[in-house]
Amino acid sequence: MGRYDDYKEQVLRMSQKLSDQGYFGTRSGSAGNVSMLVEDEDAVVVTPTRMPYDTMTAGDICVVDFELKPIEGRLKPSIEAPMHVEAYKVRRDVRAVIHTHQRGASAVSLIAEPIPPLFDEVALSIGPLVDLIPYALSGTRELHDMVADKLTNRCHCYVMQNHGALCVGPDLESTFTFVELLEKISSVYVAALATGRPISVLPDPIATNLFEAVKARQDREAARKPRLQKTAASAG
Repeated sequence: MGRYDDYKEQVLRMSQKLSDQGYFGTRSGSAGNVSMLVEDEDAVVVTPTRMPYDTMTAGDICVVDFELKPIEGRLKPSIEAPMHVEAYKVRRDVRAVIHTHQRGASAVSLIAEPIPPLFDEVALSIGPLVDLIPYALSGTRELHDMVADKLTNRCHCYVMQNHGALCVGPDLESTFTFVELLEKISSVYVAALATGRPISVLPDPIATNLFEAVKARQDREAARKPRLQKTAASAG
């Protein structure tokens, strides 16, 4: 069994799960992308470009280093692979990245404003804010730089203007939960805005205290990655 085989299987299973549940926008297309960070190595296991998820196999999954040089795989990695690498460089607590075109978050991406803290149990998981990443064309350096900038806020979910959503986390299953929570609050937020009534948000002291718990959890996760701490420091 190869070093990356288990990572490839995990990325494949998660990608097909997201596709089957409609989080990529269609169930027969190739939109969206998923990746994992390889433990103790500056390498990323990521979905290939333009490959439908219903026909994808583990052998189609790509492995690249932090310079996007291929390590394993016969296909080209996702055009958004640089965005995933930037997330791992910027956030030492992150080991999984999921980019979706899910319906609720896509609706919020057209409103072009962040989602404020709405529910305490959600804020305790993903942080108090779902920030807006300004629009830039997919795969461009401009987009990847803006993603890297926004991720420094230490939350777990982001809306990409006129594009979709980005969720980051310590592993794929946790990040999938963040995807689900983002869809919940996105759909509720859009429905609440449609009433034309004022939006009730969490009090600032509550949101601040919940965020401290989120950051403490991230710090514990980041402490497990001494090698990437050096990488992130040199990148800064």
